[in-house]
Amino acid sequence: MATLLQIKGGFKRYGEQVLLDDADATIVDNVKLGLVGRNGAGKSTLLRIFMGEEELDSGEVIYSNNLRVGYLRQHDPFEPGESALDFLMRDSGQPDWKCGEVAGQFELKGAYLEGPVKELSGGWQTRVKLAALLLHEPNLLILDEPTNFLDVRTQILLEHFLRGFNASCLIVSHDRAFLEATCDQTLDLTRGKLTMYPGKIEAFLQYQEERREHDLRVNSAVLAKQKQLQTFIDKNRANASTASQARSKQKQLERLQTVEVEVDLPTVHIRAPIIDNPRQGPAVRCLDLSIGYPDHTVAAGIQLEIEHGERAGIVGDNGQGKTTLLRTLVKSLKPVEGMVKWGYGCEIGTYAQHVYTSLTPTWTVLEYLESKALTGTTHQQILAVAGSLLFRDSHTRKKISVLSGGERARLCMAGLLLGDYNILVLDEPGNHLDVETVDALANALLEYKGTVIFTSHDRHFMQRIATSVIEVRDQQVRNYGSGYESYLYAVNKEVDDGERELNAKRGKSGSPAGKAPKGDHRAARRDDRKLRKEISSIEKKIARLDDSKNALNRELLETTDAKKALDLHNEIQELTEQLAEAEARWIELQALLPESDFG
Repeated sequence: MATLLQIKGGFKRYGEQVLLDDADATIVDNVKLGLVGRNGAGKSTLLRIFMGEEELDSGEVIYSNNLRVGYLRQHDPFEPGESALDFLMRDSGQPDWKCGEVAGQFELKGAYLEGPVKELSGGWQTRVKLAALLLHEPNLLILDEPTNFLDVRTQILLEHFLRGFNASCLIVSHDRAFLEATCDQTLDLTRGKLTMYPGKIEAFLQYQEERREHDLRVNSAVLAKQKQLQTFIDKNRANASTASQARSKQKQLERLQTVEVEVDLPTVHIRAPIIDNPRQGPAVRCLDLSIGYPDHTVAAGIQLEIEHGERAGIVGDNGQGKTTLLRTLVKSLKPVEGMVKWGYGCEIGTYAQHVYTSLTPTWTVLEYLESKALTGTTHQQILAVAGSLLFRDSHTRKKISVLSGGERARLCMAGLLLGDYNILVLDEPGNHLDVETVDALANALLEYKGTVIFTSHDRHFMQRIATSVIEVRDQQVRNYGSGYESYLYAVNKEVDDGERELNAKRGKSGSPAGKAPKGDHRAARRDDRKLRKEISSIEKKIARLDDSKNALNRELLETTDAKKALDLHNEIQELTEQLAEAEARWIELQALLPESDFG
């Protein structure tokens, strides 16, 4: 195999932290490589060094003359008003037919290809960026957390693409299911050292654990032997008849060495609220429920029942209404019609996507936890919970304004643990949490005796936790009936067969949506023009709302005034609801376009 890229003796330091310490690794052609390591270990820094954006303090990176790198950009590379097709042609210099052919591999057709690219969701924009990468014909793809905020369907589409990509990949991801599906080798960055393992992530993690246990057993045996030899030496060194034996044993003792076993890095320990008397029967019922907003219904006719003790995973594509359903269940959003009825004695704790962006920035970690703790909770108990989520000593006095996104997410989780909730409603709890914290949360929820209702795009987390699956799709909410594995199988099959595109083209009658009856072509054209006009209007509205939301988010990150932060948060929430409504309407209108618009 030809070598594409090599790092030799790499050393990199930031302040007191050493990220790379005599690091060595070689990337060869036609290998899919998963780069793993804890948050802060230096993975993104290593990628920037490979890309030539940063330099090593010492050591070298050697590049093959044939190396062509494709890098999945996290920033927005699009120009105002340009379509996905315009961008692909501008970025690659390829003709429109070639760009359209490659874009089709990512289901980019019709309005998704020819409409304004900036008005597509994050998942669809990622598809456009991937098509752009492929058009440059790279032999090494570098992807940094490519599944962030992608729904399961788009994750699976990306997996299918990578498995069929006949070149090398270097992928950084916390998503173990994604790495397991796409990478056949693993590169670990721990304490500045790079370790290449010729196998998938799950096999590597098992090897790591087995190697550690083996080293501990070896050390135990060595220590026992050392003690035995030392006892013999102490007893016999002064005796003339046995002194030579003692000297021989001393040489044996000097040759015996223990294996260095690295001390575990600090780990998160999450303890879910303890339920003394788990309840039985229905926890919540939805009766003829319609969810959405005053001028737009997201889903209707919902008949749903969740039992006490269930861990109900809510699934569906982005924009289908998962968060709207959760907000309606916890009564932060009023039903359009029908009712949500909770059982007697339900104490509900919520963890929502927006919570950790709206904390009072002037509070300290300890002040926030004190505000969340039940009456009678001692100072020591609060410190214990803080410590379990890595807020120890001086960290408890940190202001919220200086915490990272991951630290804020952990802080909100700690606040939840200080309650006595028998119902937990969690909206994407894994966002901003590293893989160790997500695993700790999964372990806690498996031991929890209460009810969990949650959304997550993390398949490994969902597979471990969900005891039932509720799907939000096409303005309906239903209990999926089968387990999460069956749901994943169905999504995979749809991606394989292109069934979702076909379903989007068809109306309720099973005929292609938007096709006019024979003899009524003029009426069909009038309806078509009206439909396109409304789509154009919605697209402009989405752009305006998105710009306003981004501006408010920037202002929220900069302000230190608690009252202003709360006002900004409320404005952002209102804009988020309007955006969700507009995007849902846009999706609905796209499904009504004539079949020819989808190629």
